[in-house]
Amino acid sequence: MATTTEQPPPSRLRTWMLEGLSDMGKHGGHTGPHAAPEPAHKGQRWWRVMCLTGVDYFSTLGYQPGIAALAAGLLSPIATIVLVIVTLAGALPVYRRVAEESPHGEGSISMLERLLSFWQGKLFVLTLLGFAATDFLITITLSAADASTHLVENPHLTSTLRGHQMVITLFLVALLGAVFLKGFMEAIGVAVALVGVYLALNLVVVIVGLWHIVTAGHVITDWSSALTTQHGNIFAMVGVALIVFPKLALGLSGFETGVAVMPHVQGDDSDTEERPTGRIRDTKKLLTSAAVIMSGFLITTSFITTLLIPENEFKTGGQANGRALAYLAHEYLGGAFGTVYDISTIAILWFAGASAMAGLLNLMPRYLPRYGMAPHWARAVRPMVIVFTLIAFLVTWIFDAGVDAQGGAYATGVLVLISSAAIAVTIAARKAGQRGWTIAFGVISAVFLYTTVVNVIERPDGVKIGACFIAGIILVSLLSRLARAFELRVTHVELDDMAERFVRDMAHRRIRFIANDPGLRDKAEYRDKIEQIRADNDMPEQEDFVFVEVTVTDPSEFEASLTVRGEVLHDRYRVLTLESASIPNALAALVLHVRDSTGCTPHIYFEWTEGGPFANFLRFFLFGQGEVAPVTREVLREAEPDRERRPRVHTG
Repeated sequence: MATTTEQPPPSRLRTWMLEGLSDMGKHGGHTGPHAAPEPAHKGQRWWRVMCLTGVDYFSTLGYQPGIAALAAGLLSPIATIVLVIVTLAGALPVYRRVAEESPHGEGSISMLERLLSFWQGKLFVLTLLGFAATDFLITITLSAADASTHLVENPHLTSTLRGHQMVITLFLVALLGAVFLKGFMEAIGVAVALVGVYLALNLVVVIVGLWHIVTAGHVITDWSSALTTQHGNIFAMVGVALIVFPKLALGLSGFETGVAVMPHVQGDDSDTEERPTGRIRDTKKLLTSAAVIMSGFLITTSFITTLLIPENEFKTGGQANGRALAYLAHEYLGGAFGTVYDISTIAILWFAGASAMAGLLNLMPRYLPRYGMAPHWARAVRPMVIVFTLIAFLVTWIFDAGVDAQGGAYATGVLVLISSAAIAVTIAARKAGQRGWTIAFGVISAVFLYTTVVNVIERPDGVKIGACFIAGIILVSLLSRLARAFELRVTHVELDDMAERFVRDMAHRRIRFIANDPGLRDKAEYRDKIEQIRADNDMPEQEDFVFVEVTVTDPSEFEASLTVRGEVLHDRYRVLTLESASIPNALAALVLHVRDSTGCTPHIYFEWTEGGPFANFLRFFLFGQGEVAPVTREVLREAEPDRERRPRVHTG
């Protein structure tokens, strides 16, 4: 029989845009823009993977000293020391514990996801995803803006490019999107080269800067005198440094990325997927080494930039705005070295944006498709690249491609993720009965929560942008869940021996199921149910039935496998029991599985549910119950377009 439902072949553009979509979510659900993480024992040495983290973490040296000088003024070195203490004594221990708890790169969001179930857990994760999106997207736009600043302020190019920073920033963001549309592989080798060259050039700038400070003794004297005049004594200085410290929170970025790249760490030959001890150990080395290296550069760069650069040059329009170290490179090492430094900085900043885009494309598919909260096309990389690129355009336009203006939004995303990680490890330590670590992590959590609140109060742009992302993610997620409500969401059906025996026995006759909402499960319940179904459908008494009873587990879950167990109750009634997030989807999956395994068309019988259709649909959408009969039929209609092969649904 000719079918009337044939679709025209998809266009070449659609095929290219959705390339690989049919494979997304299979075998572990890796849906990122690059190859799945290498299998155990085939990864890279930890110090090489550290460079992959470093393109995000170390690249903040391009703008962090200037932002610190604007925020703290002459106190910048002291405030930076506070930042380093928080990094080494707070963030580092937290993420070393996160590496233990989520050794496959899931991060702190996954740890917190396990603590909450049902819809409140999903909404909590969506909120954290909103802040994570803020972190990664602002990384893209902030890095591109700072890269364009280095281009515009280069002495050889400033006369040509000044006034075109917005256009250059948008071009860099578009170029990043174009690279991902073509296809992008996280090249650890490229990261190693970029980080190695960039840190070496920064080391030269730091050494030269310290040499000038030491040889010109009045510089330190002038700075200390100015500090004493402004703040009086060391205690007042430390107090003010603690107050302004939240403004320097950009220097804490990179830890979440450090955990995300764990699957690339080689580990030991004895590692297993359940307990990759070597990978965990080497990831801790990665996190510690990156934090120590960055801490050293943060202190020394804030010191030399504060003492050697005039204060007015840090402000908007100044030559050191957004490029303090590049200013020193040109000032003390000449135009040639300064240009090389600019090129290196632009390269690592652009690659930091690439790393952030890869993080976005890995993070969103890890959760949203599992929740049923992503459109079908969101599993493909290229449509999501276009979406994120357009959002990055919008953010760049809103902030006028300014580095300083985006600092608050970036810091908010970073601090929320670190605070959530600190809370997650505190709960993990408490569950493990580790009283000392629970207290320590509790104190660290309080510090980061304080820092986050202060940052939000002083720079509300971050939480506003984060709130926009959260609202957008939740809205799109709920609309997607609504649009996909009638999908067959069961990934696999497995029957135990008794259930298989029931199905084989019925296959010799007519396969008839009765959907039953279990109550007392006594003999009268099943006898009355059979009599009702026979009366409603005018069926002869010799027809036999098998009852199907579904227990709803977590209705907020979307996809799951289905295990069917058979039992005989009261020596007479055959019952199949199932556990699922949704009754209609589970029943539809069962009858389709029985049809495919026996070659017979099953019949399933329902009674109408009392109540209005809209209220019952909401019950189905939120709690997996409601108007079961018509929803089961709709799921079957979508799953099997051929009416002749579709299992029969009867309602009376």
